[in-house]
Amino acid sequence: MRVLIVDDEPGIRKTTRMAVEAAGHEGIEAPNRTRALALSGEEAFDACFLDLKLGADDGLAVLEKLLHMQPALAVVMFTAYATISTAVEAMRRGAYDFIPKPFTPDQIRGVLARIARTRALQHRVQSLEGQLADEAPALDLESPEPVMQRALDVLFKAAASPATVLLLGPSGTGKSVLAREVHRRSARGDAAFVTVNCPSLSRDLLESELFGHVRGAFTGAVNESMGKVAAAQGGTLFLDEIGELPPAIQPKLLRLLQEREYERVGEAQTRRADVRVIAATNRNLADEVKAGRFREDLFYRLNVISVTLPSLRERPADLVRLAEGYRKFFAARLGKPVRAFTPAVQAAFAGYAWPGNLRELRNVVERAVILCSGEAIEPCDLPEQFAAAADPAVAVGARVTLDALEAEHIKRVLGFARSLDEAARILGIDPATLYRKRQKLGLL
Repeated sequence: MRVLIVDDEPGIRKTTRMAVEAAGHEGIEAPNRTRALALSGEEAFDACFLDLKLGADDGLAVLEKLLHMQPALAVVMFTAYATISTAVEAMRRGAYDFIPKPFTPDQIRGVLARIARTRALQHRVQSLEGQLADEAPALDLESPEPVMQRALDVLFKAAASPATVLLLGPSGTGKSVLAREVHRRSARGDAAFVTVNCPSLSRDLLESELFGHVRGAFTGAVNESMGKVAAAQGGTLFLDEIGELPPAIQPKLLRLLQEREYERVGEAQTRRADVRVIAATNRNLADEVKAGRFREDLFYRLNVISVTLPSLRERPADLVRLAEGYRKFFAARLGKPVRAFTPAVQAAFAGYAWPGNLRELRNVVERAVILCSGEAIEPCDLPEQFAAAADPAVAVGARVTLDALEAEHIKRVLGFARSLDEAARILGIDPATLYRKRQKLGLL
């Protein structure tokens, strides 16, 4: 690392530089504020040792100047006037660490080793973030569709507040992606974003995953677990598919939301939680409350900021733009010269119900890019279910049977309805009849 040493005492600068170089780094000396800022403006440094008393100059003021010029600089303050208050103030203003004079070469080497480890971790995180960016298309946060734009506007206004957010809408509409974006735009954006998938575990294991447990709390609990609530401390806890949360856990989640308190499984000690909760579900929670499967008081606690994300079928103006984004991403990742969709494919996309929403669109386009043998995606590159959507003959007034029209209509209604009960109401039939028709059409 390149290390800047700022002190008005030549002996201190020399001793520090020798310790820095003995640790395998490069040390550059600056005797005063002017020289330190000049060097910082000309060269990049990884770390800096800065004296709190630079003659008539205040080291804390120099600290702020250095960090303004090089925000990633790890600045270590040292001084003979070490007090708790100055240490706290230095750290508050962005110092990495604080060393009192007189110091030993081992202290210098120790703090440099910590800085090196921190920088290595930062580089690792940046590398992983780059890999994740390569694995997923860029997040699309614009839409000409009023219904989608209204949802985004509400979400991003709510992001800056500590309010609980409830995301509603069909599966595959991007609820988890938008939950993470709300977290990123919040004051907690630099802290943890922790996801709990509510239907993934049994009631006992889910409670343990959420709140943690002590050793011996249940069979198989051979070690302690901090739990997801503790892991999200200071950050955001995302409860995915909250509509399937077991009734026995709902009172404990209500207490977490109301009182910010909880206990680990098998432990009597009450713990405090500083987390922002975002929940998501594809169920109609109001109907779940009426059916007695979801607590009414918990529903109202979750329903502070409620946003319903529309199905892909309800955002036709977004369809081609989103598909193009996926095409460009997968073509680049796979190194294939796939540059367009044929008009027949665009017609198939427009006529299809998209029951899997954005998730299905992504999968369909990825498959098409893989199978495409030319520069344009053809209908033959699409899954079989697009055959009817690609055929304009399946339309009202065309030479088709009533059975074919009914089948296509049912598929499209299922694509945008938020639940099977809602689909049955739209179709004017009871749920049992819809089940039989889905069974006949192979849609179960």
